[in-house]
Amino acid sequence: MKFSRQAAVILAVAIAFYVLVQVLVGTGLINPYWQMVLDQSLIITIGALGLSLIYGFTGQFSLGHAAFYGLGAYTAGVIDKLWGHGFFPYFLLSLLAGAFVAGFLALVIGLPILRLRSDYLGIATLGFGIIVKVAMDNGNKIWPVLGGATGMSGTPQVANFSIIFVAAFLMILLVRNFIFSSYGRACTAVREDEIAADVMGVDTTRTKVVAFVLGCALAGLAGGFYAHRYPFLHPSSFDFLKSFDFLLIVVLGGLGSLTGTIITAVGWVFLLEGLRMVLGQNFIDFRGVIYALILIVTIILRPQGIFGGREWKMFVPAISTAGRDKKEAEKDGVA
Repeated sequence: MKFSRQAAVILAVAIAFYVLVQVLVGTGLINPYWQMVLDQSLIITIGALGLSLIYGFTGQFSLGHAAFYGLGAYTAGVIDKLWGHGFFPYFLLSLLAGAFVAGFLALVIGLPILRLRSDYLGIATLGFGIIVKVAMDNGNKIWPVLGGATGMSGTPQVANFSIIFVAAFLMILLVRNFIFSSYGRACTAVREDEIAADVMGVDTTRTKVVAFVLGCALAGLAGGFYAHRYPFLHPSSFDFLKSFDFLLIVVLGGLGSLTGTIITAVGWVFLLEGLRMVLGQNFIDFRGVIYALILIVTIILRPQGIFGGREWKMFVPAISTAGRDKKEAEKDGVA
């Protein structure tokens, strides 16, 4: 019964947020520009949840997340541009295809590179990201529809706030259920001490691969929504700095914090948009400096991140009082 009440609270919060946004849009307080920014924040949230699984909960340092984001975007964009033309079943198919391609390639490269640890894994994933970026730049030589360095346009813009919001809500529930399952506890054990987890019987290789594939599939899904919300795809949108965006969101929110990832992802997109409005064209030149300053200040003032691994109570599955009392009684020798 407690879980049912908790689920009702999560659903009520989501509905209240959705209704509030719709009211603000209807009254004109949120114009189309900021509505697009809000949509982008939800898309980035889906992608950041993927990296949170990989790095925040499993401890696998990845710098190639934007590559899977871009693979999902280009896959979904090509399918809907050539065959779907905005027809809803093809739209859904293209999203699933984008997630599948990203997840499949994550499985292919994950099996060998996840044997690496720490900085070496980061360098390997960074190398994969560079390979994907170069492939995008020269994709028109293989298939003209990809556009190459000039980018690809013409993807049907069928993703709206309602669709993106429902998808983000479902992915939050998916990740929440995963991290509080036995698989999620295995991921946390690998993050804390991989050798100890292996000794205790955790299949560390399978655990890391599962988290990596699921996290990259979420990035691919986010990329699919990006392709259907923004009419122009360009390889520069999926370079190393975009991977750094996702990494900063996870680190600033707090490693191992679902709540921190969600709030920081939304706040990060609006922060960047605000800086772009203030700095104008100079924002591109100073973007790296801004990222470094934010990271340095956070490390000094809040090294554990904003939430420091803590979660909103509604995200944490309730443990029945009866079960807890029974365990305490057994510990005391009463039962």
